[in-house]
Amino acid sequence: MSMDWDKLRVFLAVAEAGSFTHAGDALNLSQSAVSRQISGLEESLTVPLFHRHARGLILTEQGELLFRTAKEIFAKLAMTEVMLNENKERPKGPLKVTTSVGFGSTWLAPRINEFLDLYPEINLTIRLDDDEVDLSMRQADVAIRLNAPRQGDLVQRHLLTFHFHLYASPAYLRKHGTPRTVEELAEHRLIGYGTDVRPPFPEVNWLLSIGGLDLGERAVLKVNNYFAIFRAVQSAVGIAGLPDYMASWDTNLVRVLPDLQTPSVPAYFVYPEELRNSKRITVLRDFLLRKVGDQEF
Repeated sequence: MSMDWDKLRVFLAVAEAGSFTHAGDALNLSQSAVSRQISGLEESLTVPLFHRHARGLILTEQGELLFRTAKEIFAKLAMTEVMLNENKERPKGPLKVTTSVGFGSTWLAPRINEFLDLYPEINLTIRLDDDEVDLSMRQADVAIRLNAPRQGDLVQRHLLTFHFHLYASPAYLRKHGTPRTVEELAEHRLIGYGTDVRPPFPEVNWLLSIGGLDLGERAVLKVNNYFAIFRAVQSAVGIAGLPDYMASWDTNLVRVLPDLQTPSVPAYFVYPEELRNSKRITVLRDFLLRKVGDQEF
């Protein structure tokens, strides 16, 4: 009996997604095609891999064993591919980076042209995702995160520290006035961060409890994405806490209560231990550290 690699790849996607439909979306396959691949794999192995329930799929004991093994194999294959493609003379080949939508859109993307001019043989992919992408599954080679990694097999390097302040648009302040004290924020329209299973950093809604106040009812809008919050502030929806680097994108925005004590959030450059010697990752890390050193955060 020999295992079919394509069927194993489909099995891994189904086990992670918990349904044929979601796995099909990720693989660009129909639900029926995914189901046929799984049935074929179960027939070749002569064991059931999933319990099928109305609410989704649950791995059987045999399925759990295959899932752990397949996940490890595909991760090692992907890592081997990276190392085989690594050029000792000049960094070249694919490099996948993931970071948040806000940071990637407003800070990282405008600086990528310079990086690609320096390293034209690197093929860069940037995945903007406010959820934490699994580096162990090679969904990306490098992550820039606001949370220190919990996995022990990841290398982390402090990249920068974001400083937050309150911002509003001139149009909003003309209409509603400018708060002069923290207490006056209770009279204003506030924009908070939406409910999230895994927020980008622990005190993400610091604005709504600032100064020991409970300002939750003043949140006229909650969005679980900082770039969308930034756009809402620009559109005069209300006052929000924004990282300074993002607010600086629009020089018309006004810093409200500028002397207020506000959070500082560290960001980390993170990658798998196996890629420690990757030249592509090294040159990207050094480039970003240089760019960070050129700017106030």
